[in-house]
Amino acid sequence: MAATYRQIVTDIRARIESGELAPGAAVPSTRRLVADYGVAMATATKALTALRQAGLVRPVPGVGTVVADVGRSPEPIATPARRGGQRPPRPATPAGRDEVVHAAIALADADGLTGVSMRRVATELGIATMSVYRHVASRDELVTLMLDTAIGERPLPDPPPAGWRARCEAAARAMWGFCQRHPWAAQALSMTRPQSIPNGMDYSEWLLAAFDGYELELDTRFQLGLSVLMYTRGLAVNIEPEVRAREDTGLTDEEWMLQQKPSMLAIADQRRFPQLSVAMHDEVDADLDSMFEFGLARLLDGIDSFLAAHGRPTAARR
Repeated sequence: MAATYRQIVTDIRARIESGELAPGAAVPSTRRLVADYGVAMATATKALTALRQAGLVRPVPGVGTVVADVGRSPEPIATPARRGGQRPPRPATPAGRDEVVHAAIALADADGLTGVSMRRVATELGIATMSVYRHVASRDELVTLMLDTAIGERPLPDPPPAGWRARCEAAARAMWGFCQRHPWAAQALSMTRPQSIPNGMDYSEWLLAAFDGYELELDTRFQLGLSVLMYTRGLAVNIEPEVRAREDTGLTDEEWMLQQKPSMLAIADQRRFPQLSVAMHDEVDADLDSMFEFGLARLLDGIDSFLAAHGRPTAARR
């Protein structure tokens, strides 16, 4: 079961009060909290915001969120070796392929896919770089294994929900949650040149079966299923830049918008930008989660219209 933001706040507060996280030390990033606690990005952001409001942490541009210097003179803040904070514990036994893959996922969750190399994985595990190559032939193969392992973390509902729409919604939300837990994954996944990922194939098969009850060509069913996947993946590629921006500025999206609003309003002349000026004054909700939900509903509305016109139910469904 995923943690609540209060649990995250309690845990980090305890680490600060015990001295484990000293003044000036980097606290876990939103991306690290998503990976460690299995929460959504919004929950991780809410936890860090609560800690800032309590005066326990503060944002440092270019570094991220660090422990505040409460009641003592400022100390130099060292840039953390990596965004995710502390390294995962090293195994006491020689690493196998599963350990290599999980170490690489932890690196990618903390630093993005660019932070993953065979050398860094070896360093995390305390083994020689050549030992990694005994389990994985190349970095490309490693990324494929990372995707397969990460997708398989949370199986799709079994039995699936009834009806094509509920099934498509479940598939889209499962992928959206997967990309929030692993912000690097959306960019790594390819829909036009798909990787050999067994768990990904299970996912696609589960989604395509949503249209079994209609007399549609296989190509059409593929297009419908891919439309759902491509929509979700296309929006999810924005998750990692958003995470990095939060870490670099120490500001939530809402806090950043509040800072930018005066300068944007100064530019948005009502005669030139009548729609935008109203939207800015009314503070239209445009975060990624709300865009995902709105766009998904409209996409499925379109599929519903398509099925009504072209997707005659099979004999079993009539």
